[in-house]
Amino acid sequence: MTRILTLMLLFFAGLLTGASAQTATQPVLNAYIQQALDSNLVIKQKTVTLEKSMLALQEARSYFLPAVQLGGSYSLAHGGRSIDIPVGDLMNPVYSTLNQLTGTTKFPQISNVEEQFLPNNFYDIKLRTTYPVLNPELKYNRQVKEQQIKLSEAEIDIYKRELIKDVKTAYYTYLLASEGIRIYENTKVVVERGLRVNESLYKNGKGLPAYINRSEADVQQVEAQWQSAKNEAEKAKAYFNFLLNRPINEPIEIQVPELPETLMLPETDRTTIANREELAQLQTAEEINKSLIRLNESFRQPRVNTFFDLGSQGFDFVNSGKGPYYMFGLQLDMPIFQGKRNLYKIDQSKKDLEQTQTQQQLVAQQLQLQAFNSRNNVHTALSNYRAGQKQVQAAAAYFKLIERGRSEGTNTFIEWLDARNQLTTAEIQQQISKYKALSAYADYERQVASVSLN
Repeated sequence: MTRILTLMLLFFAGLLTGASAQTATQPVLNAYIQQALDSNLVIKQKTVTLEKSMLALQEARSYFLPAVQLGGSYSLAHGGRSIDIPVGDLMNPVYSTLNQLTGTTKFPQISNVEEQFLPNNFYDIKLRTTYPVLNPELKYNRQVKEQQIKLSEAEIDIYKRELIKDVKTAYYTYLLASEGIRIYENTKVVVERGLRVNESLYKNGKGLPAYINRSEADVQQVEAQWQSAKNEAEKAKAYFNFLLNRPINEPIEIQVPELPETLMLPETDRTTIANREELAQLQTAEEINKSLIRLNESFRQPRVNTFFDLGSQGFDFVNSGKGPYYMFGLQLDMPIFQGKRNLYKIDQSKKDLEQTQTQQQLVAQQLQLQAFNSRNNVHTALSNYRAGQKQVQAAAAYFKLIERGRSEGTNTFIEWLDARNQLTTAEIQQQISKYKALSAYADYERQVASVSLN
């Protein structure tokens, strides 16, 4: 009865292949892909990283603008160092002489003065404006921030392409498992009917107990295969819904795609990886390393900043008219000797650049190999599918011939069952090769980055 089982697989697989085939546009799958791109949590996380990179760029640009800061200080002090100013010793003899000459006391005696260095009851409030006149670090820092945005964008696109491939593959896996369920459900009807036929033949003296035992074993085997197919379908559905960030038991709309005779592959055996974001990412990393080299080499250039203070200061908060002030100045900073640490930084940056360039060559070769193998996998899958079509045609013609012979009494039931088994097996393999071809093409689209992300 295993042959009876495989016998009906042909019929129902053929129905599924012909009746449920749809156009190659796959609008349902495209809608699922868009839903996955819109709701995937990993993409949302990477988008937050991209937004942070954009904010970091805005921060880097802000350093090119003047900075204005309000500051002030107030101090109370007593003691500490002081300076003695002998004003009395110097001026009192002069004042005494003047009083004698004038006969008056207009010039009083004064005491010596002791002035402490720490200002007491002193305030200083100012508005300071600073502006970088010459600072190459700001320029290269801005370049690095701009390039880091490109890295984040490429990382998001890389994950999107991988997600699209995974969604397509998971959808095809679910479709294949669902078709398997329907095939086994209908096969159960056939093998159970075969069991009843063998039991009836045995009762009428035309059968053997071995046939009944074989039929019972076939029924149990089909039941186990049906359960296995259901489990595979449930796992495929759960994984597909996981990719779409939906509940794992969410129903999936089925639209069986039609496999075109020729998929959209280049005519030549050459494959292009120019659109791969991984290469763009490494090229951006190379540009970042170059910017860091220029940044480290800029230590020889002076840093010039300017400032302008507008404020007021004085004692006891008394407005004497002399408190307001302004001050303008330039600041120069240029290293003379730092133990060659800047030269060491330059050498380290150059080594990083060499490492990135080597990695870029290696990754390009790996991606080229993956694209080449993926293209060959598509060709192999298509060849298997076309060969399966011919096998189905041949098996169908052979089955038709045996079925006619059986009705005429020239062929046995075993021969008819064997012919039917061949036809069923051929159609099942054709279904499998169909989804393998679609999955292989989805992988090829990923390897050459041919799917538009807009």
